[in-house]
Amino acid sequence: MIDVLFFGPVVERTGTRGLKVEHRQGMTLKHLRDELAAKYPGAFEIVCLAAVDGQHARDLTMPLADRSEVTFMARFSGG
Repeated sequence: MIDVLFFGPVVERTGTRGLKVEHRQGMTLKHLRDELAAKYPGAFEIVCLAAVDGQHARDLTMPLADRSEVTFMARFSGG
């Protein structure tokens, strides 16, 4: 299983802070992102940052391991 976490306004658009997705052989960050974007299109139009196991992930071809933790976030600002 892959643990998926959402933060900020992405939570509002998915209606959840997190979920579990079944890991499949050869699964990449892009596969996961595409699957979730189909389920939550309004959320993924604002997602612009992803992290895998606590590390910023820019490469969507990154393979995911069983028990990975993937986080999706929108840009945020603060002061």
